Amino acid sequence: MQKASSLLCSNPISSAPTSLYTRTPLTLPSKNRLSSSLSASSRLRLSLNGLHGHRHGGISPLQSTAAEEMIEVSNNVSGFVEIGYLASAHGLQGEICVKPNTDFPELRFCKLGRRWLRQQVSGKETIKEVELVEGREHPGQKSWILSFSGIETVDQARQLVGSTLLAEEDDRPHLEEGEFYTRDLVGMRVILKETGQVVGRVVNVFNSGANDLLHVMLKSSMPNGSGESNSTEAGDSGPLVWVPFVEEIVPNVDLTRREMLITPPKGLLELNVRSDERSKKERRQLEWKERKKFQKRLIAAKKKLSEMEQQHIFLGFRFGEKSQTSLLADQILSVNSKLLQQALQNIEIASKRWTITESLTGTKLVRNRLKISERCLGPCTHEEKLGENLKLWEKALNLVSKGKLAVVLDMSDHRNEEKEYDAGLALSLSMENSETSSLQTLLGDDERFVKVEYRSSVPLVLICPTDEINSLEKLFSSNNHFGFDPEKVWFLEEERLPVVSSVLEQNRHKILMKSPWEILQSPVGSGGVISLLSSNNIAESLAQMGVEYIQVCHGERYIDGSSLLLGFVNSSKADIGIQIFEETKDVEEGFGMIFSMDLMKKLTRQINKLQFYATTKPNSHVELVEKEWVNVDPSFPNSYEIFSTIYSCLNACSLDKICVMEITE
Repeated sequence: MQKASSLLCSNPISSAPTSLYTRTPLTLPSKNRLSSSLSASSRLRLSLNGLHGHRHGGISPLQSTAAEEMIEVSNNVSGFVEIGYLASAHGLQGEICVKPNTDFPELRFCKLGRRWLRQQVSGKETIKEVELVEGREHPGQKSWILSFSGIETVDQARQLVGSTLLAEEDDRPHLEEGEFYTRDLVGMRVILKETGQVVGRVVNVFNSGANDLLHVMLKSSMPNGSGESNSTEAGDSGPLVWVPFVEEIVPNVDLTRREMLITPPKGLLELNVRSDERSKKERRQLEWKERKKFQKRLIAAKKKLSEMEQQHIFLGFRFGEKSQTSLLADQILSVNSKLLQQALQNIEIASKRWTITESLTGTKLVRNRLKISERCLGPCTHEEKLGENLKLWEKALNLVSKGKLAVVLDMSDHRNEEKEYDAGLALSLSMENSETSSLQTLLGDDERFVKVEYRSSVPLVLICPTDEINSLEKLFSSNNHFGFDPEKVWFLEEERLPVVSSVLEQNRHKILMKSPWEILQSPVGSGGVISLLSSNNIAESLAQMGVEYIQVCHGERYIDGSSLLLGFVNSSKADIGIQIFEETKDVEEGFGMIFSMDLMKKLTRQINKLQFYATTKPNSHVELVEKEWVNVDPSFPNSYEIFSTIYSCLNACSLDKICVMEITE
């Protein structure tokens, strides 16, 4: 029987041109200092540990983290706040690249005037006044380019690299009513408003996405219900509890008296305490077991990378502070070694991006075909429009109403994989500007998307870039999950793979490092959907729920015809249904597919069926050269970014099990 693999065309990847590099020394951050880019990555990873976001819907949060500028606690620099870290020299005119550590970068880096630099000189900490004469944002780099008076050469600029940029604490921006600086909340007494009893003090503040959480250390007498004490420092040795920082629970905050009144729901404090009722010995044993599990996973991940001859990734463990080496450990654990190995094998053989319209529409290999006018689709689907296809639509509604369909919405941007990065375009595609509103409109449309009465039984998987996960979770939380069952909704970060050198080094493509503790990675593309459903065991979970079909969509226009495609797949007893438009040229501009559960389970167990291709791009990275980390800035493409299209899974399906619905104008 003829297989779908005959549809694929492949050509070898041509070798990348010889790259010209500019190498500059990379100064590591000073002791106890983590660059803001690393901190951001660490925070993102925390937000992705769970698939389900838990939020307090309908409760308006106070803005405690409006500005997370760190205050220096040592006596000789009191009165200053850290606003950035001087990361590297920029250009040849004495300009310096600064990684911001403030929520007010325009104020801190564009308003000219006095600033201060904290440096380590001969083991001693010094504060030096400087004059900011120019500042501008570095597009796409999450950094700022600054010029200081008297710093006019690259050598002078390099002498300042590693310094911390400070501003006067009194110069901090005024916040709106109900907004507070995080550091002003830490140390406050926490008092029950109803009784006036002091329950503890705030030791930290964390952002959970929808609202902030106060980490409160209870007075040691609290669990036993003993009397109150006016001294918080003397008695706060009890367990730590979480208190949501929302107006309904924290109605009053007095900055002058350094105290806040709380009205916790019944059982909130006791519920928090339960997890800490174990003895200190039991808690230590549990922590030890968790560390052992983590170490075992890390050892296994390092072993896999070592087998791929990528030991250079581990060099960062020799440098930096604990927070930085911990970040590197998390980065290593995040690498999908199995997928990476498959991808590297593919790009060594042959690979070419191909279009579904060329391979399916242009041939008659697929016999199960349905042509339908785009006018027949959309919110107003009537019997006279569908004609003989009405039965397909009715079959689909019946399957959806019985919970036999799961929906996967891929909201990643796959359109610019072979184009230069455009910061303006990336901004317009961000969740905050367009995607959230368009998604909200789609989910609120009962005619175009899953009907509200069926949503509680329909599992939903949403895939988006890392920095959009929190916005997406917040959108669903604030809209009661749009009628979907929260236990059946997954928020997944798009699949990413390390960027590798395009030139073979010691007979392997070397993984590039963004910093000594960060792996340079890029999105995999639509083929990553299959990998995500596999690595998170979602396909197995859906099968246990009784799901028989999985709909995967990328792009709004592929939503309208999904019901008809589902009915067509079911009637044809097919394993894959593909929705295409006549004018579609780019396979990644959008796609709509239906998979049978049997085939999806097969695909998630056989990831090697995915095909990968590579594009050459210039990527800056760091290398360890003669015991010194240096920045490598290529003048020509020097690396492979690896991609996979979801259509490559056709290799796993025979042609008589594929059906195509072609949308005509």
